[in-house]
Amino acid sequence: MLVAGSTGRRRRLGSAGVIGLAVAALALSACSSSTDGSAVATTSVKPPAPAAQVSFSPGDQVSPVTPITVKVANGKLTTVTVTNAAKGNTVKGDVSADGLTWTSSEPLGYGATYNVVADATNADGKKTEQKSTVTTITPQAQAYPALTPAPPGQGQTFGVGQIFGVSFDVAITDKSAAEKALTVTSTPPQAGAWYWLDAKTVHYRPEKYWQAGTTVKLDANLYGVNLGGGVYGKTDRSVTYTIHDSWVAQADGNTKQMAILHNGAVVNTMPISLGKDQTPTHDGPHVISDKQQQVVMDSCTYGVCQGQPGYYKSTEYWDLRISNDGEFVHENPNTVNQQGSSNVSHGCVNLSPDNAKWFFDHFNLGDVVEVTNAGGGKLPLWDTFGDWELSWAEWQKGSAIKG
Repeated sequence: MLVAGSTGRRRRLGSAGVIGLAVAALALSACSSSTDGSAVATTSVKPPAPAAQVSFSPGDQVSPVTPITVKVANGKLTTVTVTNAAKGNTVKGDVSADGLTWTSSEPLGYGATYNVVADATNADGKKTEQKSTVTTITPQAQAYPALTPAPPGQGQTFGVGQIFGVSFDVAITDKSAAEKALTVTSTPPQAGAWYWLDAKTVHYRPEKYWQAGTTVKLDANLYGVNLGGGVYGKTDRSVTYTIHDSWVAQADGNTKQMAILHNGAVVNTMPISLGKDQTPTHDGPHVISDKQQQVVMDSCTYGVCQGQPGYYKSTEYWDLRISNDGEFVHENPNTVNQQGSSNVSHGCVNLSPDNAKWFFDHFNLGDVVEVTNAGGGKLPLWDTFGDWELSWAEWQKGSAIKG
């Protein structure tokens, strides 16, 4: 019995011992020893998140097409406001999907100051507001790009000889920068190049006449571009032209005949009279640049005025201008007897009334009149449009971008 009793007491003490050990374990988990051996209570505290850090770019005297960017570290952007300090209008922009960057999405103005205010929050939701300013450059002059030809009206098309160009209202010293901002896209693709006629005028043409049915898109992305000498581009412009069927007239001063080719096939032939020896017609490709049912032709416009030898003033019909110094294809009833046999005009291509009307009905801006054996020398490059007088190699040398 004593043995059995002692065994029972050991079991009861064993249960109490387990409970005591558990309590001791809890006590140990809640305390730690100090340097003097006493127990010290400890707790776990999460450190605060770092504050959001906002940065801005660019700074002062920047191009108005340089985007304003706001970036954040250690947080997310909540709002960004960019305001023109003088006008009060806000600048559009977008926050990236990750909330880390805001970028302006529209150009700024010249000579302006913009106030930038950015709000951000860190990982704890604590807000930060930071401010900055951006100033844009003030040009000495702004160059406006006039387009050649003018943007077409609805349904207007141009011939295969059409020259495209940009004329600035101030001289350009950094022609390379200007040319890089001009893009021509032709469909179907055709190689082409720019040629600077002078400090204000640059023209574009392909190696050969445009293919019939081509579309030509000219993008002048000049706003904010430094064109040298304190001159910056005033605006961007974009226009699309369409090239219609190929119409080429071939006027021969020897035979006094003009063959009409439509898409390369001869469809008509007309007797003509070109310029007489004293006023010969220029040789080479001419491009029709204007078309009017009637024109008053006055020699005084080029210096031969009333009372001087060779003066004339008359109204001519069915007129298509082929150069700026007074050469036209037009009707002249007074030279019908000479048409096909002798050259007696003041430099124009004379036709009979019926032929002139036919020509007027079929030829339009950009169509080509190739003159040979007229004795007037090549049409000058500057004389709208003498561009086709240059070989392709010569034309390419006129580009400001070398290599």
